[in-house]
Amino acid sequence: MNRVGMVEVPKSCDVLADRLRLQIFSGGFAPGEPLPAERDLVTETGLSRGSVREALRILEAQGLVRTRPGRHGGSFVCQPSENLLAQQVGSFARGRGVSTQTLIETREALEPMLAQLAALNRHDDDLAALDAITARMEAAADDIPAFIAENVQWHWALAVASHNELLRAFMASIAGLIHESSRSEHVATSDVRRLVLKAHRSILRAIRLRDGEAARRRMERHVKAYSLRIHEVAPTGTA
Repeated sequence: MNRVGMVEVPKSCDVLADRLRLQIFSGGFAPGEPLPAERDLVTETGLSRGSVREALRILEAQGLVRTRPGRHGGSFVCQPSENLLAQQVGSFARGRGVSTQTLIETREALEPMLAQLAALNRHDDDLAALDAITARMEAAADDIPAFIAENVQWHWALAVASHNELLRAFMASIAGLIHESSRSEHVATSDVRRLVLKAHRSILRAIRLRDGEAARRRMERHVKAYSLRIHEVAPTGTA
């Protein structure tokens, strides 16, 4: 009878990646700073060149390191980007067949808070960006693809105006899914476009007045009304 059980020994590349990741997170390596060269890591750790390279590839895939080839190249520390999170969430949603209803529920949970924070934290340049996108949406009222693209940009600009970096990253991660789910003409009807513009103007007025509660309530109504309209004109599909 085996009372001890199997012992799983971690791969050396994973151990090195974990160690370097911890140093990056603790500030041992600042963004833009190069990591030690491969040959130096081999010497310092006693690991093979293959293990060192695999550890660096792991960190690069996680968005913590970017590799630059050439004489002055190497592995440089960088901050994970919103694009990386968006790619990962997008792959998860498509791979799991996440439904449009799930995406709508996510928006209902996220966007009212973003609107409230935007009202409380926005700067003048945030207002200018939202005003400019609203004007472009009005000009594109009869151009469905352009209107939908500008609509996604409006919600993204709202997330930027919240000045909450984590919530903004979450919004960035679902922006592509929102664009895909609203791309068809039967969703972007003239009635829907009119209601979207009306809601945006109302939310923007509350943000301009720094009225967080009004911005939250109006965004809640906007997302719920949009959800009901989508269910009226199309069956629930996948994001």
